[in-house]
Amino acid sequence: MSLRLHHKILGSGPPLLLLHGLYGAGVNWQGHARTLAARYRVLLPDLRNHGQSPHSLQMDYPAMAADLLALLDREGLDQALVVGHSMGGKVAMTLAQHHPERVRALVVADIAPVDYALDDREHTHILDSLQQLPVADLSRREDADIALARAIPEAPVRRFLLMNLERGPEGFRWRIPLDILRQALPTLVGYPETGAPYEGPALFIRGERSDYIRNADRPLIEARFTRARLMTLKDTGHWLHVQAPGPFGQILQGFLDRHADHGPGDPP
Repeated sequence: MSLRLHHKILGSGPPLLLLHGLYGAGVNWQGHARTLAARYRVLLPDLRNHGQSPHSLQMDYPAMAADLLALLDREGLDQALVVGHSMGGKVAMTLAQHHPERVRALVVADIAPVDYALDDREHTHILDSLQQLPVADLSRREDADIALARAIPEAPVRRFLLMNLERGPEGFRWRIPLDILRQALPTLVGYPETGAPYEGPALFIRGERSDYIRNADRPLIEARFTRARLMTLKDTGHWLHVQAPGPFGQILQGFLDRHADHGPGDPP
């Protein structure tokens, strides 16, 4: 059963879905969304078990794609341009392969339609570290950062993860269901084997310092996305849209403008 996703909408014009990654929320795309809202009707959903959207024990890509279909239906949208980063990229690819008639064009940021089995260990460590943090006993957000530093030494990673820490009536608590995400990890690092090749326009953008899209992945990408183009953004890692927002935004907007259906009243 699909869930009713929490989402924000900015701007007007051809509809555009921006999908966040694991541990994220729609707000992660807010900087790009403000720019794109001058030309597009930008939808920023929180995917299930993330942000302010509902929680569910079912956490797989077909279910997340179904949530997006329900969102498009509620908004009266037959099609949308779809952009996704990391886990959101896998949701976007699943939507395109299973419901190609709803995806006008596809942009995937630094992820491939493959199984990242090694990532299971990394994310298991992250989730275990978050679960072991006695958040209800903390009096300040800064205390959580200090307590987490030994397990997760990278400050930017900690800051990103701690965006999911919120203060409730009985103290701090995690906004995301850590136990559900932990159980779903083997599914989330994989990719569904079903789905017909997507024949619409598709752009894959990878970070030069990231190994999430390898040259060896290119034949599989092109088999599943027959019009796929692959671009590499220099001097960036996995978070390429954050590390190089200007160059990434130019590439993204150029692709979207070529494939959007701008009506007579919309900006060209």
